[in-house]
Amino acid sequence: MFKNVEDAQKYGKDQIEAATATASTFSKGVQEIAATTSDYSKKSFEATQGLVEKLLGVKSLDKAMEIQTDFAKSAYEGLVAQSTKVGELYASLMKDAFKPVEQAFAKVQTAAK
Repeated sequence: MFKNVEDAQKYGKDQIEAATATASTFSKGVQEIAATTSDYSKKSFEATQGLVEKLLGVKSLDKAMEIQTDFAKSAYEGLVAQSTKVGELYASLMKDAFKPVEQAFAKVQTAAK
């Protein structure tokens, strides 16, 4: 596979650099997902507080049901949007994180031919 020691050393160096780049990208991606999730949780908590305040001020059951229905609809739409966003972030993370490894293996395969 390797023609000489220098080729083996270069291969090892390339693999270490790829692993380091992958770890760095993965760490940044996880931080971005955590920040996005934290922001969503904060907004959700604030929306729930707003709901409670509105419900405490109503005088009829019909109005309370209307407020609750609107809140449930809004919360569901927000959850779907957040889930889609996080799913896209995870897909992007996996694609970006393993790109350096793929490039390193491609170099080895090219050199082996």
